[in-house]
Amino acid sequence: MVSRPQNSVALSPKRSVSQFSDKALFMTESLSETGSAKEILSRLKADDRDKVLACGQHSDYAPGEHFFQQGEAHNGIHLIELGRIRSYYTSPAGREITLGYWAAGDFVGAPQIFGGGHHMWSSVAIAPSRGIWLPGQELKAFVYEMPDLAVSLIEGLEQKGKCYAALLQLVGTRSMKKRLAHLLLTLADHIGKKVNGHLSLDRRLTHEELACMIGATRQWVSMTLERFEKEGIVARDGSLIVVLDEKLLLDRSL
Repeated sequence: MVSRPQNSVALSPKRSVSQFSDKALFMTESLSETGSAKEILSRLKADDRDKVLACGQHSDYAPGEHFFQQGEAHNGIHLIELGRIRSYYTSPAGREITLGYWAAGDFVGAPQIFGGGHHMWSSVAIAPSRGIWLPGQELKAFVYEMPDLAVSLIEGLEQKGKCYAALLQLVGTRSMKKRLAHLLLTLADHIGKKVNGHLSLDRRLTHEELACMIGATRQWVSMTLERFEKEGIVARDGSLIVVLDEKLLLDRSL
C-alpha cells in the first residue's frame, strides 16, 4: 500500500512555491548546482520501463497531502510524475527545516530506497501532484536485472547526498543572516526575472517559507529583510522583492 496517512497536516494555502521552475531546488554553495538529476527510468528500454511501471501504484496528491511522513515505515520510493514536492525534517521540539524542493523526474524516499527502517523526514505536495510508488523489494530485484536502473538510482542518490551535505555545510558554517542572503541569491538565480534592470523575486514566497529553508523563525526573517531594505540591498515593489544590489547581497552571504 502507498503510504498516505489520513491525518496528514495540511499546509497553509499561502505556503506554496508553485511559481518555481520545473527544476529541483536546494541550498548549495554553488548557485549553478541547483537542478534535477535524469529521471530514473529514462535510461531503460521501453520493455524494461513498462516492467518497472507495472509494479508501481499511481496516486494523485492535493497540496498539503504527504507522500510519506517522518517516522513511518519505509517501503520504497515515489517517482514524481507531476507537481512540486517539499521534503523537510521536524525536530523533537517541532521546528522544521526544508531539505529541498523536488519536481517531475525526481524521486523522494531516499536514502533507504529498497525499504526497511523508517522515514527520516517527510515529503509533502505543495502543488497538485502525481506520483508512482515503486515498492522497495521489487525495485531491488529489478536492479539485478537492469544495470541502467542501478546507475540512475545511484545518480539520484548522489544528487540528494550533495543537496543534504551542502545544506549541512551552510547551516554549520554560516550565520543565519548569511544564510538568508545566500538564499535570496539562490532564488534570484533560480526563479528571478529582470524588472527595470534588477533581479526580482515573487513575494508569494512567505517569510515562514524562507525561514524553513535556513533554519530560522518567521519573525527573524521579517526583521532581517527590513534591515536589508534599509541598507538598500532589496526593495519591495508590489508583489515582488527586488534585489537592488547583488554585490552587496553577495558580500552579506560570505
